[in-house]
Amino acid sequence: MPEMKKIQNYIDGELCAPQSGNYLDNYCPATGKVYSEVPDSDQNDVKVAVNAAKKAFPQWSTCGIETRSRILYKIADLIEDNLDRLALAESEDNGKPVKLATNVDIPRASSNFRFFASAIVNQSTEAHITEGQAVNYTHRHPIGIVGCISPWNLPLYLFTWKIAPALATGNCVIAKPSELTPMTAYLLSELCIEAGLPKGVLNIIHGLGAKVGEAIVSHNDISAISFTGGTATGKRIASIAAPMFKKLSLELGGKNPNIVFADCDFEKALSTSVQSSFANQGEICLCGSRIYVEERIYEKFRDAFVDKVDKLKVGDPKEEESNLGALVSKGHLEKVEGYVNLAIEEGGKLLTGGKRVQLDGDNANGYFFRPTVFEGLDSSCRTNQEEIFGPVVTLIPFTSVESVVEEANGTAYGLSATLWTENITKAHQVAAKLKSGIVWINCWLFRDLRTPFGGMKQSGVGREGGSEALKFFTEAQNVCVKI
Repeated sequence: MPEMKKIQNYIDGELCAPQSGNYLDNYCPATGKVYSEVPDSDQNDVKVAVNAAKKAFPQWSTCGIETRSRILYKIADLIEDNLDRLALAESEDNGKPVKLATNVDIPRASSNFRFFASAIVNQSTEAHITEGQAVNYTHRHPIGIVGCISPWNLPLYLFTWKIAPALATGNCVIAKPSELTPMTAYLLSELCIEAGLPKGVLNIIHGLGAKVGEAIVSHNDISAISFTGGTATGKRIASIAAPMFKKLSLELGGKNPNIVFADCDFEKALSTSVQSSFANQGEICLCGSRIYVEERIYEKFRDAFVDKVDKLKVGDPKEEESNLGALVSKGHLEKVEGYVNLAIEEGGKLLTGGKRVQLDGDNANGYFFRPTVFEGLDSSCRTNQEEIFGPVVTLIPFTSVESVVEEANGTAYGLSATLWTENITKAHQVAAKLKSGIVWINCWLFRDLRTPFGGMKQSGVGREGGSEALKFFTEAQNVCVKI
């Protein structure tokens, strides 16, 4: 038997065991077996990390943007140098195909550091001149110590999306990755040490949300919280942080519509819709789980869509030909199964999928599930209202722009939407009516890191990305000089 990997916390520039000495089992989704141990940290570890951050903040916040930029670039280079190692670790920890982690997750993590390393060097300040009377200029100060809590679906990708701008703007960070997928955050700790990141600037604490996450959110010396995860957890965080007047950025759930008009580029809409439904096993908050198809092409699209889905291979994440890997955990697999049963109870017609996949060998006990497609469900049913966060989508015909906009907006969420039409006027008109923070027209998951990212309604509070992230992690101060 290979030696059990033991993950460590990263506090005050050192890799260390949790104060309690206790660890949690970490399962490999593809095998269903424990393959590493995660620190079962608590408020005591958070206290030590905050003290380290307090000591580090004066020097880090005043060392200059060139120094911070240089270190962030070094971290980006090290991520690229360790691409294969990190991608394999991400796959083993999360269940996603290695090729997906290699092509998307790990390169994006490097890009996050590189983008914000460049952004702070090229950032400009604002000035407002009152003619003959005064000059006002705006100075942005780092907040101090900030908390960054990231999810399990895109572990290193979203972890770095938060900590890179926080560090770039001169803050010290207390970060918590998901206890389900801690490995690449741990490996990042090693790379930060190699890059020469000063002690205490970034502290990574592993463990459960109820212990570590709660301690981060409620700590008096942590002045801002950036969280990505479920809406229920977001509500809990807001209930603690809001009375303490902490800055909050909450990127929460989604139940995203994918609207296919009859005048679309059919083949492009079809192939991309398969991708936007089942990429990363459907475990992306931006996946289009409600597919609205104009009635004139509904049957043609449905049949072609199901045919393509049937050809997707669910298999060993290490195999190049696998399109889908394993779901992240046994509990999540059971949740997805529960929603499939619910959809059948609600009168849905199962077109394909709906069951576990049994593999051989080392993967015999893995959490694999077939991509699943339903039709015949009303837009108001629970299946079409609640976030499943797995490989389950519904097909729904529509007859008019007005009706599809109403149904698309008819959930508590408003994260993203996708439109397929060759009529650019209609595309703009429909996009303006959708209550979604992001609208993709004739594409999906096309990201420019300069643009604001976030949702409306119960999909979140605030925006991430580009100048929005730089603003969130700083406090604006106006200075008025009387002439």
